Amino acid sequence: MKKAKQIQHMISKPFDLLSEELVFIILDLVAQSPSDLKSFSLTCKWFYQVEARHRRSLKPLRAEYLPRILTRYRNTSDLDLTFCPRVTDYALSVVGCLSGPTLRSVDLSRSFSFSAAGLLRLAVKCVSLVEIDLSNATEMRDAAAAVVAEAKSLERLKLGRCKKLTDMGIGCIAVGCRKLKRVSLKWCVGVGDLGVGLLAVKCKDLRSLDLSYLPITGKCLHDVLKLQHLEELLLQGCFGVDDDSLKSLTHHCNSLKNLDASSCQNLTQRGLTSLLSGARCLERLDLAHSSSVISLDFASSLNKVSSALQSIRLDGCSVTCDGLKAIGTLCISLREVSLSKCVTVTDEGLSCLVMKLKDLRKLDITCCRKLTGVSITQVANSCPLLVSLKMESCSLVSRDAFWLLGHKCRLLEELDFTDNEIDDGGLKSISSCRSLSSLKLGICLNITDRGLSYIGMGCSNLRELDLYRSVGITDIGISSIAQGCCHLETINISYCKDITDRSLVSLSKCSMLQTFESRGCQHITCQGLAAIAVRCKRLTKLDLKKCPFINDSGLLTLAHFSQGLKQISVSETGVTDVGLVSLANIGCLQNIAAVNTRGLSPSGVAAALVGCGGLRKAKLHASLRLLVPPSLITHMEARGCAFLWKDYNNHNNNNTLQAELDPKYWKLQLEEDIEL
Repeated sequence: MKKAKQIQHMISKPFDLLSEELVFIILDLVAQSPSDLKSFSLTCKWFYQVEARHRRSLKPLRAEYLPRILTRYRNTSDLDLTFCPRVTDYALSVVGCLSGPTLRSVDLSRSFSFSAAGLLRLAVKCVSLVEIDLSNATEMRDAAAAVVAEAKSLERLKLGRCKKLTDMGIGCIAVGCRKLKRVSLKWCVGVGDLGVGLLAVKCKDLRSLDLSYLPITGKCLHDVLKLQHLEELLLQGCFGVDDDSLKSLTHHCNSLKNLDASSCQNLTQRGLTSLLSGARCLERLDLAHSSSVISLDFASSLNKVSSALQSIRLDGCSVTCDGLKAIGTLCISLREVSLSKCVTVTDEGLSCLVMKLKDLRKLDITCCRKLTGVSITQVANSCPLLVSLKMESCSLVSRDAFWLLGHKCRLLEELDFTDNEIDDGGLKSISSCRSLSSLKLGICLNITDRGLSYIGMGCSNLRELDLYRSVGITDIGISSIAQGCCHLETINISYCKDITDRSLVSLSKCSMLQTFESRGCQHITCQGLAAIAVRCKRLTKLDLKKCPFINDSGLLTLAHFSQGLKQISVSETGVTDVGLVSLANIGCLQNIAAVNTRGLSPSGVAAALVGCGGLRKAKLHASLRLLVPPSLITHMEARGCAFLWKDYNNHNNNNTLQAELDPKYWKLQLEEDIEL
């Protein structure tokens, strides 16, 4: 009888047979989907309790929820408050009291309203805290920095754009936080050589130091480059670092692997030679937008680092053929090369560069407009291990070159062919790249549905597809993609004029879809949008601008089914107050754009703003600025919402849209903008 009761209990409560360790394994598998995780925890009381003990990372939507959330999740180690623009001292006190023993990381980079008092409670209570992100705390002063110094175990600290900090505040942190390994001071314009020097002298374990856009000179680099464990040094936009301040620099920083000296306009070959003199193990070098001419003489400064160098970025630099040839000869270990917007690059220079780079994995030649099929053919023949190729606006490259790329470089994972002459034959060849995950074909006027059918059949791992203004694409091509690329996460079909609801219904089969952009698709309606909303539960970004048949019905469906939506644009659609207010039902919503939407009234917009508690950015028509109550705007800004007021002309909208849909008009405008 007793055994029968036990069997009956096992049948009625089968989950009791599972061990906690096994449930933890199951939770690791379902953690990728918030809705699945929620459903799992609500299965029974035991699952609810186990899920609370298992979770380590939290990203709450509102700061006012913190007491309840942290009371349940007592083992929280990583707390991301980027969805909470208004975090008060009381909220930080709650965090310290409820998660003090376990908390190791907290992100306050999008939050404000806290002071030094709140940070003090956090630093004192959270004795295990090793990482804190205070980026964008533009009102933070030295007193708050002195409080941060109380976090004695701190290893990673981000203070980007804390523009009121001075050397004194950084000095306090340097003295108090001796275990620091990674520090970012980007755009801390009040910090100079003294503060950086103190940091280098006191924090001997520093591995990464971001000094971008600081008013420093080469003086503090004497101490920085003595750090025995330094692996990454970022000096982007440091105009005070020049040849004269580096002329006496001697160092042996053999640990340095990544150096970013991009946009250092006063640094030439002479200063760079001093900077690189002791960095014999350097693997990554960024010199983008520097004043140096990449010539044969420049390449000689790479002599001492050439054997280990794996990545070099020269975007926007003046590059000579001899310079590229010398780099290709000296740095044969290169795996990544970026020459984006280097307008002087020619076929000869690129061909000489890649000829000996057999291990090249990534190449960026965006807007190198002088290149033709000659150099691309050399790339295909010389670099069989290539996984990423970005060549936007290389419009002189012949169609045959694209075919050769697909034939020779079968390991390609990322391709950007925006504004190129690729055709269906090229796409057929590219479809043999089975690992392809990102494909950008914007403004490719020679491709049709036939080409997309090849991609759909051959590239089942595709995650991102950009068809912006590729006007030869119709529902048939999109259907081929949806059928063959079921893991698709991002698609852009903006201004593809022949797209209808059939495409949206097809794409609704891609359950992992997160970003959907259909701006200017005049034939899509709420019926197609409903299919996306109902079946694509992970949708986070939606652009419906200039889709005139999208109205309240579509937004009501989104409000019910798309609870993960963070960003939406309904400018120039048929949406009214009813649809806009319904979006308040989406707790994650952060960005709304609703410009030139004639069905909106000031009272409707005001109601929507009040309802969307987590809103961070609202783009509205300028005429509403005087009609929405000023007190509401002040309240929203205090909550962390930024307003963008746009004054678009309502007249001749139809004519403007028709002109924008014309690919010849668009390409002409694009070329004029680039020339300017």
